This record gives sequence, C-alpha cells and structure tokens, in this order.
Amino acid sequence: MIYEFNGYRPVVHESSFVHPQACVTGNVEIGRDVYIGPGAAIRGDWGKIIIKDGCNVQENCTIHMFPGVTVVLEEGAHIGHGAIIHGAHVGKNCLVGMNAVLMDNVELGDECIVGALTFVAADTVIEKRKVVVGNPGKVVKDVSDKMIEWKTKGTELYQQLPKELHATLKECEPLRIPAPFDPGVQTQYKTWNETK
Repeated sequence: MIYEFNGYRPVVHESSFVHPQACVTGNVEIGRDVYIGPGAAIRGDWGKIIIKDGCNVQENCTIHMFPGVTVVLEEGAHIGHGAIIHGAHVGKNCLVGMNAVLMDNVELGDECIVGALTFVAADTVIEKRKVVVGNPGKVVKDVSDKMIEWKTKGTELYQQLPKELHATLKECEPLRIPAPFDPGVQTQYKTWNETK
C-alpha cells in the first residue's frame, strides 16, 4: 500500500515493483528497477527516504529515521529479509544481510557486505569494500573482487524481478493437486558457498 502523509506522497518509478502487502508512507522516493517485498515498511513520516535505482528491499524490512534525517540507499543496495535500516546511509552495491540492523547515522561505504544478524551501532562509519559481522558489528576483512561479483549477480536477479512481477503476478486460488516441477524454470544462481 502507498500512503500520503502530511502532504507528502511517495514517488515510485513505473519500472519498480512495490508489493501490495508492503507499506510505503510519505516522503519516499523509489528509483528505477527497485523491488520492495511484502511486509516491508518504508516510513517517510519524520524524514525522507531515497531508494535509488536497482535497489531491493526484501520481505519484512523496516526503513525509518529520527526526525529531520534523510535515509539513502545508493544504487544497487541489497537489503536482505528482515533487515532494519534506521537513519543510516547505505553505499552503492552494498549487501545488508538478513535481520541485520543499521542504526542512526551509520555510513556504510560502497560495496560493503554486512553479515546476517549483524548490529551496526549508531554513528559507525565503515570504509568501502569491508565485510562487517557480529554484535556489535566489526570489520573482519576486505570484500574481494570475487565476493562483490557474486553479490552483484544476486542483485541483478532482483533488478529483473520487478518486470517479471508486473507481467505475471496475480492473485489466484490455490491448486488442489501439485503441478509437475520444471527445474528449467529455476535460476542457476549459486550461493556464496557453492562459488568457493
């Protein structure tokens, strides 16, 4: 659902897809080829949220801020299932893992990878191409060329997803008998461990 708030109406590029079960409120700008998953709450009521081209904000993510703050997801940012971005700035082509939390005034440099369940404390500044894990989040190593190549390929799948959803997603009644499985329909994308 898309909601106007205090005269601010979200701006969503036509090439992007916001799931009907997501909630986008107020002062929010969503660029091209962006995927917003069901259960995501993107709340631009006390400040502004800018989600640039090619980002994805997956299922059950929350994006919000303290009053007067602008949250920015730079191009190609990949926000994993259940993550929380509260008043942070996420650099280009970053991956924020599932259920990770980025707190107020975090500055995440370009091409960083934040591990699942990581907590990045307020006011933390992380240089570009770093791997961050733990609670509290700590830089453990640099992001290799191979790691960022894998991340970029995964994000490209999400950049193609809005077009597919616009073309094929529709509410339906369930089948009562399973249809035959066609493995050719599934992507050949490999997990990080499979690429090692």
